[in-house]
Amino acid sequence: MIKMVRDLGITSEIAYVAGMASILLSIMSWAAAKRAQDRASAQRWGIFVGLWAPTFFELGNALKIDEEN
Repeated sequence: MIKMVRDLGITSEIAYVAGMASILLSIMSWAAAKRAQDRASAQRWGIFVGLWAPTFFELGNALKIDEEN
């Protein structure tokens, strides 16, 4: 699976940046929820996006290990 991801040109650095972007997007979504008409939906979206971060970081770790071999 990791080889397939590497063949797509995704490096560990890209995965780490995606994890950080997920955290930032989650924070921005929570901040935007204060102005949204459907506040509950915006907050759920923020939580959902925030849950992507651990997946991206773990993918980055797996790619880093593969890059070192």
